[in-house]
Amino acid sequence: MGGFLERVRKGYGKKLVSLHAWNGWIVLILALTGLILISGFWRGFLGEGRVWIKWLHIAVGVASILPVFYYLLLAAKHWRQLKKKPWQRFNVLVVLGLLVGWFGSGVLLWQFRAVGPRISNIALVTHDLLTWVGLPYIIYHSITRLKWLKEPNRRTIKNTHAVEVLHPAAPQPVYTRRAFIRGAVGMGLAVTLGPSFLKWLGSSIGSMGGSQTIDKWIEDNANVLVPDPVPLPASTLPLGGGAEGHFRVYTVTPIPSFTNDNWSFTIDGLVDKPFKWNWEQFLEQKRLVQVSDFHCVTGWSVYKNTWEGIPLKTLLKQAGVKAKARTVKFYSGDGVYTDSLTLEQADLDDVMVAVMHDGKPIPSDLGGPVRLIVPKMYAYKSVKWLNRIELIEDDHVGYWEVRGYAKDAWV
Repeated sequence: MGGFLERVRKGYGKKLVSLHAWNGWIVLILALTGLILISGFWRGFLGEGRVWIKWLHIAVGVASILPVFYYLLLAAKHWRQLKKKPWQRFNVLVVLGLLVGWFGSGVLLWQFRAVGPRISNIALVTHDLLTWVGLPYIIYHSITRLKWLKEPNRRTIKNTHAVEVLHPAAPQPVYTRRAFIRGAVGMGLAVTLGPSFLKWLGSSIGSMGGSQTIDKWIEDNANVLVPDPVPLPASTLPLGGGAEGHFRVYTVTPIPSFTNDNWSFTIDGLVDKPFKWNWEQFLEQKRLVQVSDFHCVTGWSVYKNTWEGIPLKTLLKQAGVKAKARTVKFYSGDGVYTDSLTLEQADLDDVMVAVMHDGKPIPSDLGGPVRLIVPKMYAYKSVKWLNRIELIEDDHVGYWEVRGYAKDAWV
């Protein structure tokens, strides 16, 4: 009977060890793929491979709930074993909470079209917060519980003849190696991740008013074009009452900068009257003000933006679109990014070539001095650093659409 119970105990222990290992691999894969997905360098370097990384992240994220279900089958016995170990019980609850939270917020982000922008926006902040808190915790937990860190009085040494347990009464140092390593790992994580976490926390929660975010970026604006555009009265209010939310900066190239000498705005291709304006000429054009929401395909949104600029339909009418033109192609000043709209899409009233946001010049980080705004479509259609519009006869597949994004970008 004793031998049977020992085999059951060992089998149960092996299941917990296996479960721990699977959780470790899942978290590692999710961490690596998640960092790749938000990195500007990898966004440009991987090309369409980024889409496969995205689907790997989603698939592993969905699968992450399976170890939770498996643990629940073992939980009653494990919980009894931890009856006198409150900190280990706390750790189990934390890890389960992180896994379930990641899974739930991740599913909402995956199904962002079904749940809508407001829910996916909350899910993204939650997903990020769990990552900032949970990933350091799991790294700390994993490293400090490595077998080689265990104290000699808690370690079993196996050989071919027997298992020797070192005497628990052996003298212990005042500050053990295990305690030192735990402290060092904790301090290292605090030093390396702490400032980044505080920066994220400040931008994600502390600046829910979009205008505050814009103010910060305007201070660091790399563009030097004079004069500044003079806002219309509807911008200075601003008409929308101030943007709600915060922008996240994604790029596929280093952020370009412009001066009066190297910036121009061109409309050409299949038009009757092609033109090329410098900055001063661009500012002379009649502008309008509109209020609209801004939605990114990654799940975040900024609401009630007051944009000021020139409606795209006005520019196309001014240039005179030839009969055989079918597509409006947009070029970014970074020299890499392009996208397009059909003539029917370009004729929507709220598609704008914008130069101001909430009464202030659009800073370089957000695609200024001039960017396209297509409110009813996801933001990869709203080309940053816009400096050329070309009318073409053929279709054009944009930068991210070549790399797996849907050409149908309607929100």
